[in-house]
Parts: sequence; C-alpha cells; structure tokens
Amino acid sequence: MILCDIGNTSYHFLDGTTSYKKDTKNFNPQDIKEKVYFISVNAAIKEKLNSLENWIDLSAFIDMKEYYETMGIDRVFALQTSQNAVIIDAGSAITVDILKEGMFMGGFIYPGMKAMSKTYANISPALEYSFNFDVDLDIMPKNSQDAITYGFVKTLYSEVISHNMPVILTGGDALEFKKVFKDAKVDEELIFSGMKKIITKAKLC
Repeated sequence: MILCDIGNTSYHFLDGTTSYKKDTKNFNPQDIKEKVYFISVNAAIKEKLNSLENWIDLSAFIDMKEYYETMGIDRVFALQTSQNAVIIDAGSAITVDILKEGMFMGGFIYPGMKAMSKTYANISPALEYSFNFDVDLDIMPKNSQDAITYGFVKTLYSEVISHNMPVILTGGDALEFKKVFKDAKVDEELIFSGMKKIITKAKLC
C-alpha cells in the first residue's frame, strides 16, 4: 500500500515501511503506476491528480461537517487517530487541535519556528537567535535568547497544558517541542495512521 501526504513543497510517501519525499516542483505523479492513496493541502496538485485513476483522494471519505470548511486536511487526518488528546503538528505552522471522546473541540494555529525566528530578526538583528528549547518556563529569563524562546513557547505551552490531556506531537519540529512537552508522545507517522484508519473504515482495500 502506497500512501502520500502532499504539502506545498513535497510529496511525502509511505510505501510499506519506507518513508521518502519528492519535491513538488519536479516530481511527476504519472511515474507511479501502482494505486496511491493520498491527501493534499496543495489545491493545484490535487486538481491534477483527479485525472489519474490510480491516485485515490481520501478526503472524499471524510465528513467535513465534523470540522470546519477551511481546515487543512492534514489536520483532519491526524485527528482520526485518537479519542482524547491535544495534537500538535509542529511544521511550517504549528497547529494545535483538541479531541474529546473522539469529537473535534476546536484548535488554533501558531507560527512555526522558522516563521517566528524571522519575525524576531526582522524587528532587530540583535534579536536573531536560535530558540533554546531547554529554557526553564518557570523562571523569567535574564538573557535575550531565553527571553525570545520564552515569548515564543510559553503561551503555546500554557494553553496546551491547561486542557490536562495527553499530548501527541508530530511534524518536522516535533522532537524540539518534546523538550518542552516532556510527557508527550511523538508520532512522526500520525497522518499516515489516520489515512490507514480511513482506508479500513471505507473498505477501500
């Protein structure tokens, strides 16, 4: 079974147990002849794939009334995997979604690490620091690097722990945020797990 999670810059494949990525600018999906189950936040690529019979769009098997119209399909599929959890996808943007008894309770979107780092640097070159995820969030910082990290992380951390629920981390920066959410579970294939669940539920294979 080949699964594919398509973003704005890459096709992320899971073929059995092998995970790999292809650049959206130079990859030709017609090169794959096997059946591919996919989701896509990239509208242009999604439209192109609709003409390929072997590419199956799993978003067609989701009832979006349970979510909201403009919600990213990657977030929706991550939510298929749990019943009670705060799911954090730490990528180019950081999305935080709440599940209680299998119901989507809402969520929010926060700037990702690179976006937030550029924001500080644009304010002043003196604020161009990498984030220190080992910062102690219980102590008010006394140096610039920790002050920037605290400002970025503390609000996110406080909101997440206020729900007093298990935390699941996924996305490219999940391991960095694991340093902050020490009891969190990291699942780098969370979206693929959600895709597998929908495939089984819809009896597609």
